[in-house]
Amino acid sequence: MSIFITGDCHAEWNNRFNTRNFPEQKTMTKKDFVIVCGDFGYWTDSIFQDYWLDWLNEKPFTTLFVDGNHENFDGLYDMPEENWKGGRIHRVRESIIHLMRGQIFNLENHTFFTFGGASSHDIQGGVLEPDDPEYEEKRDSLEELMLPYRIHHYSWWEQELPSREECQEGLRNLEAAGWKVDYIITHCCASSIQAQMNLAGPYPEDRLTEYLESIRRKTRYRMWYFGHYHRNANVGERETALYEKIVPVFE
Repeated sequence: MSIFITGDCHAEWNNRFNTRNFPEQKTMTKKDFVIVCGDFGYWTDSIFQDYWLDWLNEKPFTTLFVDGNHENFDGLYDMPEENWKGGRIHRVRESIIHLMRGQIFNLENHTFFTFGGASSHDIQGGVLEPDDPEYEEKRDSLEELMLPYRIHHYSWWEQELPSREECQEGLRNLEAAGWKVDYIITHCCASSIQAQMNLAGPYPEDRLTEYLESIRRKTRYRMWYFGHYHRNANVGERETALYEKIVPVFE
């Protein structure tokens, strides 16, 4: 069994996972996995999305993903939950699986702690409520000022940051595992790792990066992979940021 991992896809699965960009798939089977570190691209239901999800589902490998901050959480969290390989999942398609927050999965005798989510920072114009009587006026004003904005339940969801229950479940599962896993898969990263990246733009610490920092300090792990920052870089000795690269976890 082989496992590969990559960063944000934003629903452009045909670009990321065609055979030219990912030729390794030619020898893979459904027992092999590709993990996406958030911003997978599960958005509003549409014929277009269904077509490309079906396309991805037909690939020879199984796709796993943690959620990012650009997912349709209304639709994602409305799916029935399943137990799979030690943790809780949403099954988007037969071989497209959402790895829920705070879970530990056992893949080929390797343990993976998963925790999606991140703060959206490109929303200087704020979040608009579609049922606001002044919605169109506010939208037109923001577009005239060229200020980025989001629309609640359409392009922004409050579930982009974890609930208290999700955080507590993650800590309970790590404690039960003796604070030791082989791999950690997240969308954003711990505060100290984020600080090392010398990022341009607004990436302040928040309650999720601080939560992940507490996990980093207490947990023994082999490697930590994350997306969100749109770069490919080895940040610390055991922390790797991924964007369009697809790299092997092990083969």
